[in-house]
Amino acid sequence: MSKSTYFLQECPTCGRNLNIRVVYLGKRVHCEHCSAPFVAGDSTGQGDDSHGDSGIALLRRAEQLLESSDSLRERPR
Repeated sequence: MSKSTYFLQECPTCGRNLNIRVVYLGKRVHCEHCSAPFVAGDSTGQGDDSHGDSGIALLRRAEQLLESSDSLRERPR
């Protein structure tokens, strides 16, 4: 059984921080607090390409998030 990987995003309407599954990157989601709809995306602006290759940019960012998650799990505690 694999665990889901999440990223943190602020709701553009109410400002609350949300844990969103990486599989929802680029998809329309709703805030669990205020129910406002928005597109789940990386708020850092890295890889943001709104002129055509945005799907590829989202996949690259998802891969970066997964790699950083893997490296955190491998770190000795």
